[in-house]
Amino acid sequence: MSRTYKNIFFDLDDTLWAFSANARDSFEEMYHQYEYDRFFRSFAHFYELYQRRNLELWEAYEQGQVTKEELNRQRFLYPLEQVGAGDADLAWRFSVDYFSVLPTKQKLMPHAREVLEYLSGRYRLYILSNGFRELQSCKMRSAGIDGYFRKVVLSDDIGVLKPHAAIFHFALSATQSQLEDSLMVGDNWTNDVAGAAGVGMHQVFYDVEGRTGLPFRPTFHIHDLKELMGLL
Repeated sequence: MSRTYKNIFFDLDDTLWAFSANARDSFEEMYHQYEYDRFFRSFAHFYELYQRRNLELWEAYEQGQVTKEELNRQRFLYPLEQVGAGDADLAWRFSVDYFSVLPTKQKLMPHAREVLEYLSGRYRLYILSNGFRELQSCKMRSAGIDGYFRKVVLSDDIGVLKPHAAIFHFALSATQSQLEDSLMVGDNWTNDVAGAAGVGMHQVFYDVEGRTGLPFRPTFHIHDLKELMGLL
């Protein structure tokens, strides 16, 4: 299983940039700005409704069943509909402001900057993400990590999402990288680990939740990004 790596592809959200924490902060800010207390029992009530539908819609989006536009329309409208306040215009205005605030947030996953500093002098680093083009670059600039990467490859570039093989092949071609000396690092088992394994790329599973019963053994299994410094 041993290989000499030259190229490391990182997922962005919840692998380097703390999406879950930054998103929650942004939603709470918008919740108060739009006085959503008039509709919901609490922020927690609103956010639970949003997250439930958001997960379903992302799964549909990844399977090509809904468009990006429909994903965004439905996930912001759904919580309001559940409390009898299905105002599409209000949901749209909320979403516009949310997407303006979200990419300005700066929280990173633990040790992310330290690890990038260590790896950047030793490997060619790239981002390979399913995130939206209009958000990802801004997130990286806000958090001050954009300078570590030679290229950002996104599903928006070709209209194909991880875990499909086409986006991994596209990323290799776009960065002039070879499969045999490339490594994928990510927190999402299906998109990052299984997707990379499917094309023969080695993988690092950044297991932030302590999963058990994995379908197969990844090349590397870590629980803290800092472990990369001992592996690479």
